Amino acid sequence: MAATLRTYLELVRFSHTIFALPFAAMAALVAVNREGAGGIVPAEPATWLRPVAGMLLCMVSARTAAMAFNRLADRTIDAANPRTASRHLPRGDISAARVLGLVVISSAVFVAATLLFLPNRLPLLLSLPVLAWLLGYSYAKRFTALAHVWLGVALGLAPVAAWIALRGQTLLRDPADGLPAAILGLAVTAWVAGFDIIYACQDAAFDAAHGLHSVPARIGVSRALRTAKWLHAVTLALLALVPLVVPELGWIYLGAWIAIAGLLVWEHSLVRPDDLSRVNQAFFTANAAIGMVLLAAIAADLRW
Repeated sequence: MAATLRTYLELVRFSHTIFALPFAAMAALVAVNREGAGGIVPAEPATWLRPVAGMLLCMVSARTAAMAFNRLADRTIDAANPRTASRHLPRGDISAARVLGLVVISSAVFVAATLLFLPNRLPLLLSLPVLAWLLGYSYAKRFTALAHVWLGVALGLAPVAAWIALRGQTLLRDPADGLPAAILGLAVTAWVAGFDIIYACQDAAFDAAHGLHSVPARIGVSRALRTAKWLHAVTLALLALVPLVVPELGWIYLGAWIAIAGLLVWEHSLVRPDDLSRVNQAFFTANAAIGMVLLAAIAADLRW
């Protein structure tokens, strides 16, 4: 049983949930802090347990469904690519039927988890469109080089969805209320699109030869890396705007912003057009730290 569970966790890269989860958490922290100096976090654990459980279940189940579907949709492509031929489906470690079952179960859990936000019905009403976008990414590279942006939007939905779940009724009355989540969502979109372009540089030749669309396959590795740098510059610009709409943020957030800028500079220093051997280090080490650094800073700066 343990080996089977490990196979499933490795299949969906469960550890990579860390990329999006901190941004949902930081949006939630800002959302519950907007009703006044004391915030709106109730003292009774039974009251806030439902929305916290809802966010965790939605995040984990949605990402699991999306990742499992991606592995299922790409199993033939992965088998043909030397870099990915050792993945679980091409290697025969798990059957396509079991992966499809995981997609169905995870999708059902995602939709069901939105019921925890009732009487706010927006999460339930938006669950299927969101799920369609997440699963649709798996086919994006078959027809558009903007697949990287598609993935960016998929993760950028995390802070927006958390905000809708916690402040849906306020958002309906005053759309401007969601400006912090929108800025965070756009920052995540640019950040993810940038590092996904870096990661895709490994497969530039394979994608071009097999008619798959990606920025590196379309414009070459050198120009793709420059594009990723511009996207990460946009990320930093958007993150710099957050204190303008969340005035509680101060010096701790500024310190985190400087640290994130340093991490992004370091990430780009690890990869060159003629040397992609450290792509994984750039992808996993630097990017895993960014969300956690920002979350810690926002949590420390807000007044509780």
